[in-house]
Amino acid sequence: MNVQPRNVKPPLKILLCSPRGFCAGVVRAIDAVERALAKFGPPVYVRHEIVHNRYVVEALKTKGAIFVEELEEVPDTGAPVIFSAHGVAKSVSAEARGRHLLAIDATCPLVTKVHREAEIHWRRGRRVLLVGHSGHPEVVGTMGQLPDGAVILVESVEAARTLALKDESNLAYATQTTLSLDDSQAVIEALTRRFPHIVGPHKEDICYATTNRQAAVKQVAPLVDAVIVVGSPNSSNSQRLREVAERSGAPAQLVQGRGEIDWSIFSDIASLGISAGASAPEVLVEEIMDAFAERFEITVETISTADESVSFPLPKELRALA
Repeated sequence: MNVQPRNVKPPLKILLCSPRGFCAGVVRAIDAVERALAKFGPPVYVRHEIVHNRYVVEALKTKGAIFVEELEEVPDTGAPVIFSAHGVAKSVSAEARGRHLLAIDATCPLVTKVHREAEIHWRRGRRVLLVGHSGHPEVVGTMGQLPDGAVILVESVEAARTLALKDESNLAYATQTTLSLDDSQAVIEALTRRFPHIVGPHKEDICYATTNRQAAVKQVAPLVDAVIVVGSPNSSNSQRLREVAERSGAPAQLVQGRGEIDWSIFSDIASLGISAGASAPEVLVEEIMDAFAERFEITVETISTADESVSFPLPKELRALA
């Protein structure tokens, strides 16, 4: 009988999903905080997490960023306040202007696109149905672009099927940018069956980064024994990646770092897929790979489904430093 020496590690093939990790909107938002710190000096206040990632937030705190939930926590000292990539309601911007705060808007331009579309629909007399998750900062910000009652949140196919409206003739829909492509399409199809004349966006609202990362996971998940998605639990796009992996046939875990790995899921695997949400830095992916390299003899292959070259300019208040 051949007995393997104790120091011989079992082989593990890692398929790295590409694209993964930071998108252009996240890069812009993080850069905005760092540029503001360079221009104005600390402290720089940030309303809500600039992006949904604990590692990123903690790193910015060490540089002098102070994160607050509401503007009332920002003192009248002249220090700038940055709005997160998820966007804010118009009432928040109005409050900042009323207090003469130096507000810098780091809302992702693709979220701003949804805001503008919703406002155009409203001006044209349409009621807006927003497909998204209740309480998510992006949804709160989008609904806050219009007067109370002008936007109705639709969270599921069942909600779309049973929605009762007094006027069904002037409707439009928009979607949160970080949804599951499959889930959102099912809700949109239910809405269009329920309201055949509903108006959709000229170009779909789910952003390129969400689309590309989900496509890569869909390709990799059937080829591996399990999947790890690096990201935060409050990150919508990261949670959707985990769901996509599981629907594609692979057990999946969402982790913020190596300390959260559930080794009971990954102890006996021969192949592993790794992806990362749009707000997760690559250093965390490397940390996860190092953790597996301590237990396995790893080989790494990158599976690429799209090339990304998108970039967004910094907020106008910070462009002189770019």
